[in-house]
Amino acid sequence: MCWSATADLVAGAGVAAVGVACVARVRDRRDLPLAALPLLLGAHQVVEAVVRHAGGGRGPATVVWAVIALPVPAVWVPAGVLCAAPVHARRRLTALLAAGVATAAVLAHGVATGPVTAEIRGRTVGYALGLPHPPVLVAGYLLAAVGSLLLSGDRRLLGLGVLVAVGAALCWALWRLEFVSTWCAFAAVCSVVLLGWVRARPAGRRVPSSGAPGQSTG
Repeated sequence: MCWSATADLVAGAGVAAVGVACVARVRDRRDLPLAALPLLLGAHQVVEAVVRHAGGGRGPATVVWAVIALPVPAVWVPAGVLCAAPVHARRRLTALLAAGVATAAVLAHGVATGPVTAEIRGRTVGYALGLPHPPVLVAGYLLAAVGSLLLSGDRRLLGLGVLVAVGAALCWALWRLEFVSTWCAFAAVCSVVLLGWVRARPAGRRVPSSGAPGQSTG
């Protein structure tokens, strides 16, 4: 989320462009879910531009914003990390994915039963959604999304996890003060870090097709 509809739209387009570059550079299909995350972040910015243009309220864009912000990352991030992770890290990441799925189920139910409302507050947007046991849901969300990065077994993803934890706290504090929304800049930085991760990834193993030159088939 940015400080205006125009800023949201521009930031969303820029982050999505980084997402396209990430996906285009993937050399192992197991990296694809995590590499595509900037596409989701970019779409989220564009949706908020629509929310701002509509003046907030309870329209479809507000609901879409909540879906992308709440249940989707709780599953997408740990699932993407699990797909890309080394074998030795997969057991603990499977547990984090299970926590994400459980958290996402409660969040999705809250969004579905609504109402979800948005209120323009100067250079920020406030969203309201009635959810049971918010501290538990926040803990489950962070455990799945941030914890999976920190426990990924990958040095670059560990760095991204630290960035997400520190950056999200700072953005949240500025948003709570209704000073200015900096989530769009945060999303852009995370997307660039993911692009660096994709570029540094080794190519996946390819199984030679039968009958290839120099390959025994029998």
